[in-house]
Amino acid sequence: MTSKHLVSIKGVKDGLVFKLDDQCNYDDLLQEMRDKLEKTHQRFLAGPQIHVHLKFGKRPVTEEQKDQIKEIIGRHGNLEIRSIDCVMPNSPGIVQEAAGITVKRGIVRSGQTLHCEGNVLFLGDVNPGGSLTSSGDIYILGSLRGMAHAGASGNEEAIISASHMKPTQLRIGSVISRPPDEWGVEETYMEFAYVQDGKMEIDKIHHLHRVRPDLPPQP
Repeated sequence: MTSKHLVSIKGVKDGLVFKLDDQCNYDDLLQEMRDKLEKTHQRFLAGPQIHVHLKFGKRPVTEEQKDQIKEIIGRHGNLEIRSIDCVMPNSPGIVQEAAGITVKRGIVRSGQTLHCEGNVLFLGDVNPGGSLTSSGDIYILGSLRGMAHAGASGNEEAIISASHMKPTQLRIGSVISRPPDEWGVEETYMEFAYVQDGKMEIDKIHHLHRVRPDLPPQP
C-alpha cells in the first residue's frame, strides 16, 4: 500500500507549489521535505532559479515552524520562496500571511520605512516622508501620501494600489513615477499604478484585470 505524500510538489506557470499536509506530525513533514529536496526530487529541482509557493492548508503555523521550512528550502540556492499561504496564531501588531499576501496594519510616519517580502496588504496610511517597499505587489487600504516601491527586487510586473493615491513618489522595479501633478487625477476612487512600455501608468482599480489577468476576478 502506498503511503500518503506529506509534501506534494506541483509545477505552475511561475514556479512550483509545495502543498504541505495539514494533519500529520510536523517533524514527519519536515523529514519528507528534506528527503524530497535532497534525494528523490534533487534532479527535478536543479537548474535556474525557481519560485516556490508554500501552502500549509489549515495548519496553524508559528514563525519558528515557518523558519524551519525556509531553512530547509534555503539550502538550495535556486529555490526562492515567493508566497506563503498559511494560518498563523493571532499576535498583536500583525502578521498574517494568507493567499500569498502579508497583512500589516498601522501608520508609516515621516522618516519610517516598512519593507516586506512578497505581496503586502497594508491597512493604514503612508504619510509624507514615509516609505513602504515590497518585493511584490503593494495594496494599501488607506492613503498613500509618501513613497511606495513595489517589485523592489526588479519585478516591473508588480503593481501599487491605494484607496487614496497622492504619493510623493512611486517606484515599480527600476521605473520611477512622474511627479503626481502630471497624472491629472483628482478623484477619490481607488487606483493602482503599473508599468507599461517602461512608463508608470495610473488607472481605476476595477481595470486591474486588464493588467493582471492572473488575479481572481471580482465577485
